[in-house]
Amino acid sequence: MNQHINDIIESQRALFLTNATKSIDFRIEQLRKLRSAIQANEKAMYEAIDKDFKKSEFDTYTTEIAIVYQDIDAAIKHIKEWASIKKVSTNAANLPAKSYIVPEPLGNALVIGAWNYPYQLSFAPAVAAIAAGCTIILKPSELPTNTSSIIKKIVSENFSTEYFAVIEGGVSETSLLLNQKFDKIFFTGSATVGKIVYRAAAEHLTPVTLELGGKCPGIIATDCKIDISAKRLVWAKFLNAGQTCIAPDYLVVHKSIKDVFIKQLIKEIEASSLSFSNGNYVQIINEHHFDRLTKLINKENTIYGGNFNKSERYIEPTIVSAKDFDAEVMKEEIFGPILPILEYESLEELISKLKKLPKPLACYVFTESNDTKTKVLNELSFGGGGVNEAVMHISNIQLPFGGVGASGIGSYHGEAGFKAFTHYKSILEKTTLLELNLKYHPHTDFKFNLIKKIMKWQ
Repeated sequence: MNQHINDIIESQRALFLTNATKSIDFRIEQLRKLRSAIQANEKAMYEAIDKDFKKSEFDTYTTEIAIVYQDIDAAIKHIKEWASIKKVSTNAANLPAKSYIVPEPLGNALVIGAWNYPYQLSFAPAVAAIAAGCTIILKPSELPTNTSSIIKKIVSENFSTEYFAVIEGGVSETSLLLNQKFDKIFFTGSATVGKIVYRAAAEHLTPVTLELGGKCPGIIATDCKIDISAKRLVWAKFLNAGQTCIAPDYLVVHKSIKDVFIKQLIKEIEASSLSFSNGNYVQIINEHHFDRLTKLINKENTIYGGNFNKSERYIEPTIVSAKDFDAEVMKEEIFGPILPILEYESLEELISKLKKLPKPLACYVFTESNDTKTKVLNELSFGGGGVNEAVMHISNIQLPFGGVGASGIGSYHGEAGFKAFTHYKSILEKTTLLELNLKYHPHTDFKFNLIKKIMKWQ
């Protein structure tokens, strides 16, 4: 396997050095080819993900395939603009001259996908790498085995390995890949593994994008519209059975409306009829995660739900009570259908507490108050989020998607994805028709004073 990986990397490096992937026409052709390949295999993709964790066609299309199509279509439409040379002004000290920025692909890229949205989180970064003009090795998650297989089939049947290759496998294969030198690594997954990727990249000074996670809060103010807020939060939390990196991990509800808000959450859960048979709920990905999640549920803290079935890897939508941020359920990202509820009285005190926690990938505030909204957005640091909405910011391709601090490094989707795999080369081009003598010896007081004046003109 090691030699096989080496051979692919060397062949991709050789192809990149020919400049073939830099052609805009070539990039557009590859993007169209990928779109057609995914379209031709949609049925097989639905069948594969259903086998892995009972995800419906509706949810697979809306939360995965449609987002990939959106990224492809945006790249095809805007790639000439994104890849064009950008003229910038020239400062007085360099006149007469012109200055410009040349976008160039970083080179050979490694994309490591995640299991919870296996199509989106594998193909969307690959789309960005194609648009930027890179070659790609894609390592899909090994946990959903059937989706991993169909991803490999789609790529291997439509692209040469010297340009775009898929390497399947687990920890050993990922380790072999990380031992190699790449020009860019893009990883989606846990912070624990993200640190391993970051350390490996540092050995070769390889730039990385890390899409991680964290405990994303939902702040529920006294003046929120309770009905619509609960409806949106129930959908966002229990989508994909909570296995979503930007799902609201927990809610902090103002004490004065806590009881009525919980009642509305329960009402929305029951109205949603979340189940495998309805196609709006999925299995927990494997027994390891199932066991981890069920340990967080006990009779003492359960407000609603709490039932589970290990043979089907099913956990009922569950609401639990958390006394404070030191509760067991608050110690790590849940990544499942368990929603802790905390209460607060003072927004200032709550923000002070949240500031001391690791920066999350997302934060959501539900309020009709501009002051409350402004305070949360201005004082809390997080990757992205919403006001009176949750999760849906990922669907807007104009919004860069990524974390900050412990929740990630860098962003992607749309032009942000193109930038993630691109180096911007700064060029000063100067005429040879004349040359001022100011910077050369001998240095004089006249030159010094004149330079001082010139350097002020920008």
